[in-house]
Amino acid sequence: MRTIGPNSFPEEDNELLHTPLFKQVSPEQANELIPYLHEAVFDKGDYIFREGDKDHRMYLLERGRVKLIRESKDRRVQLLSIHAHGELLGEIPVFDPSGGPRTATAVAMTHGTHVAWLEHDALFAWLNEHPRVAIDMLQVLANRMRGNNERISDLVFMDVPARLAKTLLNLGARFGEPVEAGLKVPHDLTQEELAQLVGSSRETVNKALMDFANRRWIAREGRSIIIYQPGMLIRRSQR
Repeated sequence: MRTIGPNSFPEEDNELLHTPLFKQVSPEQANELIPYLHEAVFDKGDYIFREGDKDHRMYLLERGRVKLIRESKDRRVQLLSIHAHGELLGEIPVFDPSGGPRTATAVAMTHGTHVAWLEHDALFAWLNEHPRVAIDMLQVLANRMRGNNERISDLVFMDVPARLAKTLLNLGARFGEPVEAGLKVPHDLTQEELAQLVGSSRETVNKALMDFANRRWIAREGRSIIIYQPGMLIRRSQR
């Protein structure tokens, strides 16, 4: 990890100014916060924060990808979500009145992952001056709650192939790259991590992937998947 202190952010063409946090404020208002931002650069596999930490920082993912994981007492790992450019990270302790510990661990998925962070007091002082931004942040949190509720329902009501189809479609919508054969999804996940994201065992998910491939809905290419027939995946996710 390489840390860059505050006041090192250029005011012009700053990538952070194009993230959802700043979309409702002017560049002048956003620049009020720049002196309080700290930036860190992480390599693949580096921990950004850990489950149980008691800091009160909120993070902005400026570049790269980050995964959130939880680990059980017997060392089993659950991949909760994947985050990309412009997304907020670690906001729960910041807005938790009791200031509880972090509920997940954030791990960089790519080399050169750039993350900016703000201390609680600096963020809230700025939000007091620009309350419209707080509304935007509430919308982000509401969308996350909706997604978590949907994920819980999927785990209860959907079988593994349906959850896998839905996961592939979601990854395609977020990270897909159009190619001649279809939509290439460079997920950069191991088979174990993909299974964790689906909420099943590696063997069961691998079997479903083979079935999708045999039906020519998808093709596997290293740590990428090419989606040939998204319509069939949509249909399977709704069964």
